[in-house]
Amino acid sequence: MPLSTFLAPVLALAPAVATAGTPPVELLTRPLPAGPARELRVLRVEYGPGEASRPHRHGAHVIVYVLEGHVRMQVAGQPAVTLAPGATFYEGPDDTHLVSANASDREPARLLVVLVKDPATPVSTPVAAAVAQ
Repeated sequence: MPLSTFLAPVLALAPAVATAGTPPVELLTRPLPAGPARELRVLRVEYGPGEASRPHRHGAHVIVYVLEGHVRMQVAGQPAVTLAPGATFYEGPDDTHLVSANASDREPARLLVVLVKDPATPVSTPVAAAVAQ
């Protein structure tokens, strides 16, 4: 079954899942049929004003959908981008996520994050700054 079949209903409902909370909130985990072991995870992530993540990897196909606010995103080898509500961002399983940050010092930012990954792979693994470059 194509990945788009799973993501279309999730992204259509994205505005309905935005609620307060700083830590990522797992909204859905489902095994995916056929092929090697894969699962679909849907998380809600909130960055307070000025907050950011340290460099990390997901080891997954990651789709970010901005629910509220503005965020800066960058993976190694690509320029940084600033995303507004309704924008999307993709990370591949081999990408290092260098920048994931709220672009505002005054307003929160909320994201819907969809991962397709091996169930044994952690959602996020920190990467040393020197390695990330």
